[in-house]
Amino acid sequence: MPGLGTVVNSAAIIIAGLIGLTFGKGLTERYQETMLSACGLSTLFIGIGGVMSGMLVLTESGLSTQGSVMMAASLVLGAFIGEAINIEKHMTDFGEWLKRKTGSHGDGSFVSSFVTTSLVVSIGAMAVLGPINEALHGDRSVLYAKSLLDFVFVLLLTITHGKGCLFSFIPVAIIQGTVTLLAGLIKPIMTPDAIAALGLVGSVLIATIGINMVWDKHIRVSNMFPSVIVAVIWAFIGSHI
Repeated sequence: MPGLGTVVNSAAIIIAGLIGLTFGKGLTERYQETMLSACGLSTLFIGIGGVMSGMLVLTESGLSTQGSVMMAASLVLGAFIGEAINIEKHMTDFGEWLKRKTGSHGDGSFVSSFVTTSLVVSIGAMAVLGPINEALHGDRSVLYAKSLLDFVFVLLLTITHGKGCLFSFIPVAIIQGTVTLLAGLIKPIMTPDAIAALGLVGSVLIATIGINMVWDKHIRVSNMFPSVIVAVIWAFIGSHI
């Protein structure tokens, strides 16, 4: 059944959100603040770890870096495209619509929680490679692994951020469902270089989400989302020149 892996992934997010809401109600503000910092630090260092693994290479002369130009260009071009489309506004508007429809008028963090969690579970190579492997080879192992990771993240984020986190299953279902449908067209583009570029730039965005969470910044990561697409195209073209 094509798409079953994404269904499992979405279900894992919903279940984690429901459990997180149950446990979150019993925690005082002091516990929630500390756990929020812990979530932010975890997200930050997961992103940093992904960046380092993508950029650092061991040569005969020692450590060197790679992909710096691609990363910078992808982020700048992606941010330009994202600001032109204003992805964050569309996500925020959708979050506001969900807030009204779910009767969450008194939840001041609903929209920001929805946007932040959606980015955490939607950015990364697994969200692309998983649906492709499932659609073309019937291999759901990547999506099952992602489901477990998303479960843990959404559980923790829901405890500290609230109900909005639960609805991050919607963009996951849309994005991964679309990749599943277009897997045959996308697969030839996903060369090893393109996968590496996607992982590197995606890790930068994940680290940026962590910065927003830890230092209460408002870097518009949503509007940088096209950077991962630019990175894949950049690497694909570069490998054929």
